Amino acid sequence: MSDFTILKESLAACEEAETMQALDRLLASGADAADIVAACNEGMAILGQRFDEGDAFIPDLMFAGMIMKKAMDKLSPLLTGDAQSPKGKTFVIGTVQHDVHDIGKDITAMILKGNGINVIDLGVDVPPEKFVEAVREHKPEFLGMSILLTTCYKSVMQTMDALQAAGLRDSLKICIGGAAASALIAERCNIDFYGKTAVDSVNWVKQF
Repeated sequence: MSDFTILKESLAACEEAETMQALDRLLASGADAADIVAACNEGMAILGQRFDEGDAFIPDLMFAGMIMKKAMDKLSPLLTGDAQSPKGKTFVIGTVQHDVHDIGKDITAMILKGNGINVIDLGVDVPPEKFVEAVREHKPEFLGMSILLTTCYKSVMQTMDALQAAGLRDSLKICIGGAAASALIAERCNIDFYGKTAVDSVNWVKQF
């Protein structure tokens, strides 16, 4: 079994020691850093599929995200500018204004990155104008809003209104997720997709 395969499968299984050992062996052998990143992305995609099938859980996704970050700390200095810039789509994500929960958002962002998506994470308690600024600056194909508190429903509506007023609504696909999100909210707010889980949202993005 090649070290690329070991790296991919170990990351998918959330085995930190094996993942880092395989990475170190690949680096020592002169393997290209971009190829190693691609193998890591494949591992994250496998884990996302396991989660979708009920064979992995949120703690697994979080732990794999930490392993991935540790791997990228080693790989980033070795990547060229082009290799560090994802060739895929761009996804702006944030938790809506007055909501400071970030776990679901962070998991979604991590899986998106693992699937080669360029993620712009705006953090939590994001006001509508900050979403608008990010869309203007980064020109993403996708925007995702996370909402954990039902009291923040108004923030979702205000963000959509702000995007519409800025003439940006029709330039991107928008999804919503989180404990307080629902298909009904998505329909009422003219949002394209409701993701019940992080993997649902990622699979939706991959359709495009």
